[in-house]
Amino acid sequence: MTAIAAPSTGQFIALDEEWSTHNYHPLPVVISHGEGAWVTDVEGRRYLDFLSGYSSLNFGHRHPELVAAAVAQLGRVTLTSRAFHHDQFGPFCRELAELTGTEMVLAMNSGAEAVESAIKVARKWAYRVKGVPEGTAEIVVAGSNFHGRTTTIVSFSTDDTARADFGPFTPGFKVVPYGDLAALAGAITERTAAVLIEPIQGEAGVVVPPSGYLAGVRGLCDEHNALMIADEIQSGLGRTGELLALDHEGVRADLYTLGKALGGGIVPVSAVVGSRAVLGVLRPGEHGSTFGGNPLACAVGRAVVRLLATGEFQQRSRELGAHLHGRLGELVGRGVAEVRGRGLWAGVEIAPGGPRGRQASEALAERGVLCKETHDTTLRVAPPLVITRDELDRGIDAIAQVVASA
Repeated sequence: MTAIAAPSTGQFIALDEEWSTHNYHPLPVVISHGEGAWVTDVEGRRYLDFLSGYSSLNFGHRHPELVAAAVAQLGRVTLTSRAFHHDQFGPFCRELAELTGTEMVLAMNSGAEAVESAIKVARKWAYRVKGVPEGTAEIVVAGSNFHGRTTTIVSFSTDDTARADFGPFTPGFKVVPYGDLAALAGAITERTAAVLIEPIQGEAGVVVPPSGYLAGVRGLCDEHNALMIADEIQSGLGRTGELLALDHEGVRADLYTLGKALGGGIVPVSAVVGSRAVLGVLRPGEHGSTFGGNPLACAVGRAVVRLLATGEFQQRSRELGAHLHGRLGELVGRGVAEVRGRGLWAGVEIAPGGPRGRQASEALAERGVLCKETHDTTLRVAPPLVITRDELDRGIDAIAQVVASA
């Protein structure tokens, strides 16, 4: 009996091209299996994951404690909707609030949903608490931001690809340059509800703001009675070597948006966490999500919180991150123009004359390392926090070969 050959990489990609919308441009790799810091394609080739699902896989692929939590909950109940209480929701909210040092949790699914939720909460707070005239609240954001791709969020994007052909746009936002406190001060008025900021800008190329900037944002918000909203969807939950990227500066936000790693790479889980005085403005029926805070999501989220509560992953990110940045820094002047970031998160700016970002990503894949470019000249490096030093060196060696190949 003749065996039927399994579909090849090319056949799977052809199916994607024919039947799915072309809103992504993936590398030509078809993954079928993952474990720890490694993935395997449909033809059996292994790759080191140097992207971690844009920080969604901070704990690696199929972390056994997270999988066990998901499997156990799958055998009990997966969805109730928020029409009813369930036995995972309250514990999840309490444990996440305690971990982050906050008082209340608004559970959602995707990062974009968390940001949209924070915007709604900030506006209602402005009207009900600050006394801003109805319909006039403003939120100040930074240029080169990335907070998601909903219509409202792309309304304050400065990325032409994200904005073109999607208007008319939602009003009520002011955009100022990232890292510029003077510009921020000039944009805040009595109508300002909040300042929405990424402590480190991921999509922009893992851009770290100038020293003192985040404390300055906090100070301006305090001075003008405006909320500080920190988008920690990529930067939070251990990625930078602290639980939250703001922790490096000793700064606290009124609201944090969390996502990606909160779902453990298993299910989409996001949340807005913050003070009771702010999140408490919501009343029944004003905001919600059918799947937000579902039992499966909460069970996995609780397991993520337990892993982070040990401090192990933050420590791994600090220690291995120092090694990562030290070795990448040695490439400056040898195909690399600049290295930015914190912890196990780096933006590698390819020097002029070197390969373009897409070319570099494809060359890395050929060497068995999966990474992805942003803005054509920057490689984003974000390996799982479970990666070993030897595995990290393997990926860095591949980057060195690729950027120096020109």
